[in-house]
Amino acid sequence: MREASARDLLEGAAAHPVRGWDFAWLAERISTAPLRWSFEEIVSSHARRAPDLLDMGTGGGEWLAALGDRPQRTVATEAWPPNVDVAGARLRPLGITVVWVEGAPGNVDQRSDERRGRLPFPAESFELISNRHEAFVATEVARVLTRGARFSRSR
Repeated sequence: MREASARDLLEGAAAHPVRGWDFAWLAERISTAPLRWSFEEIVSSHARRAPDLLDMGTGGGEWLAALGDRPQRTVATEAWPPNVDVAGARLRPLGITVVWVEGAPGNVDQRSDERRGRLPFPAESFELISNRHEAFVATEVARVLTRGARFSRSR
């Protein structure tokens, strides 16, 4: 049996349907090392005391659905259209609204007058915002956070 070439692996990955952020199908072809800290524990510790939570870039909603400590008012955003429906199907039964947003450009690509990545919420809407991997516009995050609130980002 010959070893798959990089091209074979890329073509196979491109042909695989993407739903949410479940990469279990990669099995032994992917390896990760655990971090010395737990993003989930950090968010949970703040979520226990927060009246509300915004999860930016929820993907398929897997992580947010599994988060044990969620405020009653929890909202998720997602920029990739196929994942909006996937996340909605997973999160709506838990009372979590999923909102489509236009994704923000990467931080190095943002201009001072950046219009992409705006959050469709009034100023001072959330006491806690979590973001595991989504690009964001810092002034938008600051705008929707309440005074003295927290923004937790994992990378």
